[in-house]
Amino acid sequence: MTRRLLLSHLSLMLLVLLVLEVPFGVFYARSELSRFTHTAQQGALTLAEVCEEKMEHGLSTDLPGLARAYGRRTGSRVSVVGTNGVVLADSAAQAQALVGRNVSAEPDIATALRDHPVAGTRSDASVGGDVLFVTVPGGSDDTVPCVVRTVYALGPLKAKVHATWIALAALGLGVLAAGALIGFALARSFTRPVRALERATAQLAEGRLTDPPTTDHGPPELRRLAASFTKTASRLQHLLQAQQAFASEVSHQLKTPLTALRLRLENFEPHLAPCAQDSLDQALGEVERLGRMVQGLLALARLENSAIRPESVDLGAVVADRAAIWAAFADEQRVGIVVADAATDVRVRAVPGALEQIIDNLLSNALRAAPPGTAITLATATAPGEGGRTPAMAELHVIDQGPGMSEAERHKAFDRFWRAPDTDHDGTGLGLPMVRQLARAADGEVTLEAAPGGGLDAVVRLQRADARTHRQRPGGSADADCAGNARPHGVMAARGHP
Repeated sequence: MTRRLLLSHLSLMLLVLLVLEVPFGVFYARSELSRFTHTAQQGALTLAEVCEEKMEHGLSTDLPGLARAYGRRTGSRVSVVGTNGVVLADSAAQAQALVGRNVSAEPDIATALRDHPVAGTRSDASVGGDVLFVTVPGGSDDTVPCVVRTVYALGPLKAKVHATWIALAALGLGVLAAGALIGFALARSFTRPVRALERATAQLAEGRLTDPPTTDHGPPELRRLAASFTKTASRLQHLLQAQQAFASEVSHQLKTPLTALRLRLENFEPHLAPCAQDSLDQALGEVERLGRMVQGLLALARLENSAIRPESVDLGAVVADRAAIWAAFADEQRVGIVVADAATDVRVRAVPGALEQIIDNLLSNALRAAPPGTAITLATATAPGEGGRTPAMAELHVIDQGPGMSEAERHKAFDRFWRAPDTDHDGTGLGLPMVRQLARAADGEVTLEAAPGGGLDAVVRLQRADARTHRQRPGGSADADCAGNARPHGVMAARGHP
């Protein structure tokens, strides 16, 4: 932001300098040429009058000396031409051979012989550059007894103009340098509160604001913004701490009465008639389900309130490990677990322990839906990023051959406590919400898709660990009971029919 403000400031200054200095430089160059031309014309007219007077008194022999003296004094080349167009004198030593030559055919001489002065510029090879010539008639009446032509090299005038341009450029650079220093100081003072807010926002996103922005720097608007942000951040921290404390207290407070309730129900068993045994078993099952639901809610609360950075995890190794652990439980239901040819050496970004928990939940759901004699397929794949705008991703597919879900059910499956209408087991409806939260903690995503040939394809997309991420979000991890757990028992079931 400082750089953009400084560039805007300097661009405006440069535009102003160009608008002021360029017209001034052009006007100065033209005025200098005009002044020089006017001076040369006045000098040539004066010399022409003197030459006319000399010729009237029969002193034509004085013309060469007069021309040389004027040329030395003004730094010009002087030529005096008679009324018949013959050169009478020339101040240039190397041009003495021109004396006596008829030059009446030359445009400026012919015009001056018709009593019209001429002035202009042209290129002259003898001086190696442009020259200014002034040709004036030397008569005070209709008769033109002589013509005087003075030629000035424009090199010194151009050098003076160039020096002026250099001075203007140096002045402009000096003004830009001073403006850059002033603009940098102003930009820094303006953006310092913004940078402090940025740092504080990043800290708040990580879960704790340790360096709140000061409220005594910057413009009044930014000071008020910093004060409001600090107040809001403090309030959010207080609420998060209260929620974390609540989750911790509830975890301990609910476990004891649920355990006591289960023991009391079990104590009823010897005293119940056989016809009431089914009701007791159902009550015990509901107590167990309530316990798992409480654990799931507490795990989600801790997951949402945690701020753990994702780490690099070997996707293939974790998939193979979880497949081997779940193989025995799948065999009990006569369901196979197949690890398809996967992309090797693929590392993904995931919260520590989250990838294991994701696979456990998805396998638990798939086993509940898979009919006996079918197989659950675990497959991985990679997808490149799009021109650097999005990072490269890795995909994990958990595919079953069960009844599948409709499109509407696949969208609702990530709602907390949602269960399919035809569910016939004691799931809590929290597994898939937890899977999505774990994936999003590492900037990933999970979706449910229809598998080819029937069944459900749970697709988990995670960023490759070797891909540059575009943004960092605060991650989270579940507690010890539901993240990084190597045991498939007790895993939250939350597919469409949890």
